[in-house]
Amino acid sequence: MIIKRGIIQAFSAVSYTASVLLFEATSHFLTGVPVSNTLDGTSGLVGAMCAVLFFDEQNPQDAVVIATFANGTSGLPAPPPGRVVFVTGFRQVNAVVINSGVTQTFTLAGVGGIPGGALGVIFKAFFSSPTVGAYLTMTPHAASDNNAYVTLGNIQVASAFVNGGGLLQLDGNGQIDIKANTGNCTVTLYTHGYIM
Repeated sequence: MIIKRGIIQAFSAVSYTASVLLFEATSHFLTGVPVSNTLDGTSGLVGAMCAVLFFDEQNPQDAVVIATFANGTSGLPAPPPGRVVFVTGFRQVNAVVINSGVTQTFTLAGVGGIPGGALGVIFKAFFSSPTVGAYLTMTPHAASDNNAYVTLGNIQVASAFVNGGGLLQLDGNGQIDIKANTGNCTVTLYTHGYIM
């Protein structure tokens, strides 16, 4: 096995493969090189430096891109924090009943395409309640002020549904708290993206 440096020439988020120009072969580049699934899809920037692991040095197709990086001479910045990555929608919370005044904790990172280390999620949530005026607050786990983050609701008709979505910050462990207010709430929440 050997590791060689290269430059990303193209990246396919669909097949999770890259075309790579190796430093040793400046007139020819490899195509269809698998990219490690530990790399965030936004790391496959054209022009980014990369490390390619060759399992068999005699077979250039038996390789994988294991890392991307920027160096001081490439002029290509590393993807900055705050970039958004979309993933396939995933039901994280499924019709969970949260009683009025109760806060329940959910771990969103590590499942449904949301990686550990994500700063926040893109979510869609809905709930129903038999109590008019019921609403939810959604916060990073153990936040000191429930009203400083997401509020969803103020249900207008008993047993109706309230829908909403947006961005929600996660705590360092990828967790959120959902609190039911004014009435018991049956809650469903999907994620379909994250912020790094």
